[in-house]
Amino acid sequence: MSQEDSFKALLEAVVLENIDGCVELSSVERLSGGASQETYRLRIQTSNREEKLLALRRAAGGEFQERSAQHPGLDVEALLMQSARSVGVPEPQVYYVLQRHDRLGDGFIMEWLEGETLGSRILKLPELQNVREGLAYECGKVLAKIHAIDLGSTGLKARLWEISPREFVEQTWERYKLLETPQPMIDFTARWLLENIPENYSLTLVHNDFRNGNFMLSSTGIVAVLDWEVAHIGDPMRDLGWICTNSWRFGQEPPVGGFGEYEDLFRGYEEESGSKVNPDHVKFWEVFGSFWWAVGSLGMAEHFRSGPDKTVERPIIGRRTSECQVDCVNLLIPGPVQLLKNEHSTSSVDMPRADELLVSVRDFLRDSVMKKVEGRDKFLARVAANSLDIVSRELALAPGHLQGELNRLREMFSSNQDLISLRERLVKAIREKEFSLANNSLHLHLRTTVVNQIAIDQPNYSGFKKAILAGSG
Repeated sequence: MSQEDSFKALLEAVVLENIDGCVELSSVERLSGGASQETYRLRIQTSNREEKLLALRRAAGGEFQERSAQHPGLDVEALLMQSARSVGVPEPQVYYVLQRHDRLGDGFIMEWLEGETLGSRILKLPELQNVREGLAYECGKVLAKIHAIDLGSTGLKARLWEISPREFVEQTWERYKLLETPQPMIDFTARWLLENIPENYSLTLVHNDFRNGNFMLSSTGIVAVLDWEVAHIGDPMRDLGWICTNSWRFGQEPPVGGFGEYEDLFRGYEEESGSKVNPDHVKFWEVFGSFWWAVGSLGMAEHFRSGPDKTVERPIIGRRTSECQVDCVNLLIPGPVQLLKNEHSTSSVDMPRADELLVSVRDFLRDSVMKKVEGRDKFLARVAANSLDIVSRELALAPGHLQGELNRLREMFSSNQDLISLRERLVKAIREKEFSLANNSLHLHLRTTVVNQIAIDQPNYSGFKKAILAGSG
């Protein structure tokens, strides 16, 4: 029996035993996306001869996750969804939480709901135009309901970790340091955050990943809030800052998820909660959002190297750290920057050249493979083609980019050390406060380095375009 057949057989035994009226598991389809968790659409037959759809959410690779305060497990995620549903937050009904004897890893089976979850489509679909107009306000109200969930009566207080804003920054910074990959803009942002910690905050349930793309939307509004895996007890303004983080605007200008304005988000929250929102407090968490995701993206790349899930999706997410870093540049140190030109030579003794080989494979993936596959395979083929685009741009731009970084660092430290040594030296100097956060030379170096890196990684990213406009202005 193949691994796929074994998985379906084990799953069928679970649904037959635990889903009322189920007589057959007809099909199992893994959906696209989901770098840290897996999502499947299950089609079952019921005793009254009706077809019914369910959803399975499972740990990546079918693992049994180690429980900790910071990673309480998918059974707690199911409890979070049930608790939110009980106070009027749109959520699917959870039918069954997987047990160890099911041999399927951690996860749960829930009601299948119809709606749009892709952030870019939420911003573009004509049929969602009317709901988009009031969506920022609706998000504010939903977040206020989440933050009002009683932690004691639901049992969540004993299952979730509690963290203050300062601890959150310090913990994220330490997680980045353990990766041992010097990224000076991350260290600069960490210092700024620690020097601007909010003085007044409450402690509530925090979803911690509420954003465009993590809720399901229909023409009537939000159908379900998804992906509770990183929920905790902390400052509720973390959620308001996160939905405003540029990574989740999908190239659109409105700050709230690419679809709404700060004022509407705050109004919905204030009307539901009765509490006034401080925009500066939310701004802190917006900066933190880019900082946190810059570190999280690097963690995805590390997981590709050492973890069980070695899909093509994880390493390209690692390259998204430059997107987050350019957002930090735009929020904290905007200004002029010099972009490097393409230095790739069209002449070569190689026949064909390396860039031509890359283009041929990329075009095969886009023009042939993607037309013949569906679902997650189509998604991964697109990701693979995008990865080859990055490599192609790196061949053309990286030599000049890295030489420029080396020249600036050698001048900054009056040293002839190699690039990695000097980059590590700069990181150390930022951490030990040898540089003021107001140092203009440091600002120029960080801007130039980050903006030229994003030109390689993702030149279509909105933060890159914003940085160029800021420099030209």
